Amino acid sequence: MDSSMLLRAKQIVNLLSIGRSTWWAWVKEGKAPAGIRFGNRITVWRAGDIQAFIAGMAKKGAEA
Repeated sequence: MDSSMLLRAKQIVNLLSIGRSTWWAWVKEGKAPAGIRFGNRITVWRAGDIQAFIAGMAKKGAEA
């Protein structure tokens, strides 16, 4: 995946196999990166930020 690509929440939850409400809760709690707002109803994330988030989750899982 190109790290400069922009992803919507629907794409991210499919990558992570989680629900949208879980994703938004993680964002609100600061567990997941904040997105970039494009107006009132559109939020996107840089693919590189999501790749780093996934790598961080994998690292935490390996340490547990």
